[in-house]
Amino acid sequence: MTELIAPPETQGQRLDAWLATVFPEISRAQLRKWIDAGNVLLRNHRCAKGEKVEVGKTYQLQGSPQVSELQGNPNLPLDLLCGAPDLLAVSKPAGMDCQPNAADENDTLANSLLARYPDLQGVGDSPLTCGILHRIDRDTSGLVLVARTQPMYDDLRRQFREHTIEKHYQALVAGHVTTTGHLEHLLAHNPRCPGRMIDASQWHDATRPMKAITDYRPLRRLHLHGLPVTLLDVTIFTGVTHQIRAQLSFAGLPIVGDQRYGGPQIPGFSRHFLHAVSAAFIHPVTQQPLRWEAPLTQDLQALLMLCTP
Repeated sequence: MTELIAPPETQGQRLDAWLATVFPEISRAQLRKWIDAGNVLLRNHRCAKGEKVEVGKTYQLQGSPQVSELQGNPNLPLDLLCGAPDLLAVSKPAGMDCQPNAADENDTLANSLLARYPDLQGVGDSPLTCGILHRIDRDTSGLVLVARTQPMYDDLRRQFREHTIEKHYQALVAGHVTTTGHLEHLLAHNPRCPGRMIDASQWHDATRPMKAITDYRPLRRLHLHGLPVTLLDVTIFTGVTHQIRAQLSFAGLPIVGDQRYGGPQIPGFSRHFLHAVSAAFIHPVTQQPLRWEAPLTQDLQALLMLCTP
C-alpha cells in the first residue's frame, strides 16, 4: 500500500482531479473506475471520486491504476479518404464517438483505426488517443485527421493550438441567412444541465469559460417541408465542445435536427445536419500546404434533395 499526503495546492480540488496529476498517463475515466473500486482510502474509509481533497491528510492507495491498452475492432466501418506513412484522413460516420472514455470500450473510431493500423497504439497524448488529432461530436459526421507517428501528432497539435489549421463545416440551419456572420462567445459547460454548453457571460456560476470563434457564410437558401433553411459554410478558429451548434443557436440559427440546441426536428431524420467538410494545413515534413475533404454523407445528401428553392 502506498501513502500520499495531499499538498497545499490541492485545496478545493476533487479527489479524481488531484490523482489525475499524480497519474497523468491514466485516463480520467479509468482513474474514476479505480477509485470507485475502493482503491483509495482516507482514515481507513473508501473515498469517492468527487469528494474534496483534505489538505495535509494521508491517503492510502492500494496498488496503482494500470494503463489499459485499447483493442482494435475490425467489425466497425472505416471510410479512409487519404492515407500516407505518417498521416491519415478518415470520414467519421454519425453515431460513432471519436475516442473511448475507457479502454474496455470498443465501438469508437479509435477502435476501428487500431484494427487496421496497429502502429497507432500509443500515438497521442493518452493511451486512448490512437493518433486522433481532433474530435467531432458523436452525431457530427465528416473529416478527422489522424497522425501515425508521435512527431507528426505533436506538430499538428501545435498547429491546432496556434489556430493555423483551417477547418470548414457545412450546417443546415433554420431561417434564411443573407449575409456572412462572425461569432465570438465564452462557452462553458452548463452546471445545471450536463452535456450542454452555455454562454458564460450570461451565467454567474459558469466555470472555466473557453473562447469560441466561428465565421459563417450562406451557400444556399432553401425550404424544407415549407420551413426556410440555409446551408452554411462554417469556419471555426477554436475547438470548443459543441462550438458550432451552441454558437449558431445563440445567434438564432439552430441547426436542423439538433434537439439539444433547439433545432427544428424533421420526420425520418434522426441527427443534426453538421458535417466536417475539410481541413487545410501545412504538412510538418514536406512543408507543403494540404487540403483534405470529406464529401457529405448519404443521409445529408438525401435531406438536401428534399429541399426546394
